[in-house]
Amino acid sequence: MPKIIETHNLARSYKMGDNIVKALQDVSISIDKGEYVAFMGPSGSGKSTLMNIVGCLDSPNAGTYRLNNQEVSDMTENELAEVRNKEIGFVFQTFNLLPRASALDNVALPLVYAGYNKSDRDEMAMAALESVSLADRYHHRPNELSGGQRQRVAIARALVNNPSIILADEPTGNLDTKTSYDIMELFQNLHDKGNTIIMVTHEDDIAHYAHRIIRLRDGLIEWDRVNTEINRRPEAVPAAH
Repeated sequence: MPKIIETHNLARSYKMGDNIVKALQDVSISIDKGEYVAFMGPSGSGKSTLMNIVGCLDSPNAGTYRLNNQEVSDMTENELAEVRNKEIGFVFQTFNLLPRASALDNVALPLVYAGYNKSDRDEMAMAALESVSLADRYHHRPNELSGGQRQRVAIARALVNNPSIILADEPTGNLDTKTSYDIMELFQNLHDKGNTIIMVTHEDDIAHYAHRIIRLRDGLIEWDRVNTEINRRPEAVPAAH
């Protein structure tokens, strides 16, 4: 499989008062197209900083990042904005939906910035809602949807541009346990269809839905492993005897 993400010796530090916080130190990773990877670690481990760099929302102080074989540091602000809109589908813990817009209009929002006309936007947004089994709620506003349904709208919005990567930041953080399993099953289905998924989480059981786990601690990669015990819904796992 071709490489979709390659970082070499990434470092990112922040100045907080008189202190320098080293959020990332010498991080080198390589992710293939079609992989399902979790960045895992406790608060302050550097996983969110790494996600922000991978998502072209932040820049490293040192090191290099290549996305789809393009050096990100060489891109202009306009090019970065286009990458964020077309290459990366973002799913956030807090959903980040427009409260007064329908599910259809929320999903279609990236297509507005991409320059599609209204009829094409609606057609593509409806197809994305169908892919997350929410087409029958297309006209509902976020406050008329459950937490799980709102997250499905957010996932449909992330999918609508057919991005290279789906980047999910704590996607189950605001959901109850059963709904969390529903959402993780949806991500598994998306991965089965060939989507590249990178998920950020501090929860061990959620990380184990991914097929590879990269654990960070104190800005360093603690380990990087293929997950040989992929989680499934609890009811799908036979009871021990």
